[in-house]
Amino acid sequence: MGDLGPCGPCSEIFYDHGDHLKGGPPGSKDQDGDRFIEIWNLVFMQYEQISKTERINLPKPSIDTGMGLERMTALLDGSNDNYSTDLFWPTINESKNLCGDENSINNPSHRVIADHLKSSSFLISDGVMPSNEGRGYVLRRIMRRGMRHAHSLGNKDPIFHKLFPTFLKGIKDSYPELERAKDLILSTLLNEETKFKETVEKGIKILEDEISNSSNIFDGEVAFKLYDTYGFPLDLTQDYLKNKDIKVDLKTFNKKMLDQKQRARQNWKGTGDIQDDKIWYEITSDLNSTEFLGYKDSEAECKIIAIISQGKITKKIEKDKEAIIILNQTPFYGESGGQVGDSGYLENDNFKFSVLNTTKIFGNYFLHFGKIINGKCEINDTIKASINNKSRNLIKYNHSSTHLLHAALRKTLGNHVTQKGSLVNSEKLRFDFSHNNSIDKEELQIIEDIVNNQIKNNGTVDIKIIDQKKAIDEGAMALFGEKYGDEVRVVTMGNENGSYFSKELCGGTHVQKLGEINKFKIINQSSVASGIRRIEAVSNISVDQFIKEVEKNNIDKDIIQTKQLEELIFNIKKINPEYIFKNKYDNKTLYIKELSQTYQKLKQNKSISKNIDSTIIKKINNINFVYLIAKDFPNKSLKSFIDEQKKKYLNKSVSFIISNDQKKLSFVLGVSEDITNVFDASKEIKKISNILGGKGGGGRKDMAQGGGSDISQIDNCLKYIENKLSTIS
Repeated sequence: MGDLGPCGPCSEIFYDHGDHLKGGPPGSKDQDGDRFIEIWNLVFMQYEQISKTERINLPKPSIDTGMGLERMTALLDGSNDNYSTDLFWPTINESKNLCGDENSINNPSHRVIADHLKSSSFLISDGVMPSNEGRGYVLRRIMRRGMRHAHSLGNKDPIFHKLFPTFLKGIKDSYPELERAKDLILSTLLNEETKFKETVEKGIKILEDEISNSSNIFDGEVAFKLYDTYGFPLDLTQDYLKNKDIKVDLKTFNKKMLDQKQRARQNWKGTGDIQDDKIWYEITSDLNSTEFLGYKDSEAECKIIAIISQGKITKKIEKDKEAIIILNQTPFYGESGGQVGDSGYLENDNFKFSVLNTTKIFGNYFLHFGKIINGKCEINDTIKASINNKSRNLIKYNHSSTHLLHAALRKTLGNHVTQKGSLVNSEKLRFDFSHNNSIDKEELQIIEDIVNNQIKNNGTVDIKIIDQKKAIDEGAMALFGEKYGDEVRVVTMGNENGSYFSKELCGGTHVQKLGEINKFKIINQSSVASGIRRIEAVSNISVDQFIKEVEKNNIDKDIIQTKQLEELIFNIKKINPEYIFKNKYDNKTLYIKELSQTYQKLKQNKSISKNIDSTIIKKINNINFVYLIAKDFPNKSLKSFIDEQKKKYLNKSVSFIISNDQKKLSFVLGVSEDITNVFDASKEIKKISNILGGKGGGGRKDMAQGGGSDISQIDNCLKYIENKLSTIS
C-alpha cells in the first residue's frame, strides 16, 4: 500500500507443489525455490493512515483481494509452470513454428514473446495505443521487448500479428472484448512491429557510422541516444557490438538514464484530480444525485440543493459572484466525455444566473458553472432552468454526425477503425480514430458522401435502454476502455426495415431524424499520434459558414499571390528575362512555386559562377591541392564542386571548399582514390573541424564534410592541409 490511505493486516496464501521441487516455505532460507508459490493475497481494509503517526477506523471496512489467475490456472492444470498451461503453450508452440526454431521449444524468448503479446493485446483492447508518452509509451516498450526477442530469433518479417489468432482462440470466450477489438489489435501489432524493424535498420546504420569512431568501447551517450530517440534497445546494441568485440560504456549510459528519470519526476506535477475529488466527495456525500431531464425537456422547474463558491459550500450568492450550482433535477446536459455541456439560465423573480458550462461528476451530479447577473439566490430556492436551445441543436447535429462519420469510416477503411477520442460542440466536431495510414482525398470524399446520403435519406434515430450484453450481442459499438453499467443507452441511426447504419452505446443528445442535420462537410484530417488519425468536420449552418470563409480566404490569397507573381517576375527579369514562362497550371500556387524555384536556381548559379572564379590550384609535394574560399555558396552544391575537381584531377589530388554564410562555415574535403591510404578525408575532416571551431565531421576516406564557426582560422586551416601534404612520402 502507499504511505497514506486505506490499509490493514494482510494474509498470503501459498500452494505447496510437492517435495519433488526445490524450495522451502515462505520466510525460510530456501524460499526462492519453485515448491511454494503464492497464489492469493488478502488485505483486510479497516483503517485509514492519515499521517505517519495517525490512523483512524474506516467507516466501511472491506477486503482487497488479489488472486494470481495464471498461477491458479497452472495449479488446476497440475503444473507449477505458468507457461506450460493452455493459456500460453499454444502461442509458445506457434512462435517456435513461425521462427523455424524446431529444436528450442524451451528457448526463453518464446515465453517472452507469448507473455508480451498477451499484455499488449489486453492494453490495446482497453483503448491504449502505442505512443511516445504516458501509458502509450508503456505499451510500446512492452511490445518492443517482445519484438526484440522475435528479431533475435532471426525473424525478418513481423510475427506478432500472426501469433495473435492462436492466443485469441484460447481466451476469447472468457474475454469477448479481445474478439471485438480483433481488427484493431491485428493492425496495431503489424504496424508497430513493422516500425520496430525500420528502427532496427536505422539503429544499425547509426551503429556502423559510430563504430568507425570507436576503439573497443562504444560511447554510452550514443547508446542512450539510440535507445531514447530512436527506440533502439540497449541489449540489441550490445548484441550487435558483441560480434565486433566492442563493449558499451554502461557507466555513461546509466547516468544518462538516471538523469532522464529525474527530469521526468521533476516535470510531473500530477493532475490534481485526487485533490478535486476529495472536495467533491465532501460536497456530494449528503446530496441526492441530479435527475437529468434533458433528453425530453429544454426547460424545467428545479430546486437548488447546493451552491459552491471559491471551493466552499455557501448558503447564498449575490450579483457578480461566480459559483457552481447543483440542482435536484436539470435539463442541462453535463459534459463527461466528448459532448460539451449546455449553457443557458437559472432564474426566478429574485435573481438570474448565467450558466456558461455544465459538467457531470460521480455518475449523476450535474455542476452548473456560471455567474449571477442580478439579485441573489439561496439554497432551496425553486427556479426555472432553461437551456440555450440554439446551441443545444447545433451540438445535436454535430454529435449525430459523429456517429454517422464513425460508421462511414468503418465501412470505407475497415473494421479496425474505432473511436479514440472526440470533441463535440456547437461549432464543429472532432473525431480521433485508430488507423495507421493517411486518408487520401478520394477516400475522404467517399466518407463525406456516405454521411450526406444518410442525412438525405432522413432515416430515424432510435434510442432505447437495454441490458449491456444484449446491446453488444446486437452489434452495438462500445468504446474500448470505457466502463458501462448493467443497462446501457443504445443509439441506432438509419434504422429502416430491420437494418441499421450505425449502432452505438452513447449518453449524448441526438436528432430524431437524420434529415435535421441538413448537411455535413469534412474540413480537415491529420495525425495526432502513431496509429491515430483525426478528422474535423462541420454540419448544418456551419457548413455554409465554412464555405463563405473559404471563399473569402481564396479572394485574399489571390490578391497576395498576384503581388508575389509581380515581384518574382521583376526579380527574374533583372537576372535573365529568358527564364520567364507563361502559367501552364490551373492555379497560381503551382505557377508561383515553379517561378520561385527558377529564381532560386538562377540566384544560386549566379553565386556559384561568381565564387568559382576564385578557385586556387597549388602543387605541393607533387600533389594537386585545389581549394576555394567561397561566400554564400549553396550547401547542396559543395559536394558537386568537389566531384568536379576529382573528375579533373583523377590522381594525386586533394580538393577543399569552404563557404561562409555569415552565421557558420560549411566545408567539404575530397581526396583522389590513389592517396586515401596516406591522406584519409574522414580522419582529416575532424582535425580541420577542430581548427575551425566545429565538432567532429564525418564521411568516407575519399570525401568528408564538416562545419565550424571561427572564420578567423580559415588561413590556419589551409596551412594545416598544406603542411600535411608536404609530409606525404
